[in-house]
Amino acid sequence: MGLIPRPSRFGRPEIRRVVVVVPSAFTLGNLFFGFWAIVSAYNKNFTWAAWFIVFSGILDMLDGRVARLSNTGSKFGAELDSLIDVISFGVAPAMIMYFLEFSQAGRFGWVICWGYVACVAIRLARYNVLHDQKPTPGWFTGMPSPSAGMMLAVYYPFSQTNWYQASLAYLNLQKEGLSVLMVVLSLLMVSTIKYPRLPAIGFRTVRGWLGLMLHLVILVCGIAFPEHFLFPLGLVYTFFGIARATVLALSERGDHVPIPEDTVVEPVRRGIHRFPGERRAAGDGRHQENRE
Repeated sequence: MGLIPRPSRFGRPEIRRVVVVVPSAFTLGNLFFGFWAIVSAYNKNFTWAAWFIVFSGILDMLDGRVARLSNTGSKFGAELDSLIDVISFGVAPAMIMYFLEFSQAGRFGWVICWGYVACVAIRLARYNVLHDQKPTPGWFTGMPSPSAGMMLAVYYPFSQTNWYQASLAYLNLQKEGLSVLMVVLSLLMVSTIKYPRLPAIGFRTVRGWLGLMLHLVILVCGIAFPEHFLFPLGLVYTFFGIARATVLALSERGDHVPIPEDTVVEPVRRGIHRFPGERRAAGDGRHQENRE
């Protein structure tokens, strides 16, 4: 007697299998565009290499959302996603930067690119560990690797805009600026600074409507003028996390009340606090030390 497939909310078992495969298809599409970005960067087509990284980021966002909505997430899918993210948001942006600037930076110009890839791998490994330990809802620990990778990639289209050429190109700080940017992004990814997730889209709450509006603004601006919008958006996101962490650190430091140096507080024994100037009551056995 053959096994009878368990019913599911998707109806027939064939439909269920298709739904399970869809998130992995998005993930492999992420890998496709990440690898194509490396090939484009090698051929000096840095503009299309940047857009391919953006396409990878969109697919990376969709595969997780589809898996959650269809309840088809799995350990295999999570591990596959992390491995591919190392390529699409680690190796590919680093190779774009290497072919763009660091290939002519001397014998060890590639070291900064390697350091960036190493931090992406560490950040994703830590994310997998923390994800199983109920992380803070709505926040990432450390800057997400897709955000860092897309920000690096879209720098080149931004640097080719008329505004950049007229206002910033004369500074001639491209190589030094990219070195600093890569180091900062690398450190932020492995730091414990919290970065917000995009709010969920909904129609029943104010938060859901705000999430919808934010997604629409990013989508419309990203399509209408991506060269001018995406890199500044990445800068705002980057400095938001740094500014928030700085404000929280200063506020916690201000809440700390220092104890005067001439004040001596003895240890607590059996829940009784004794401060300078207090004398023990004679014959009080509660304050006599056990010398046995």
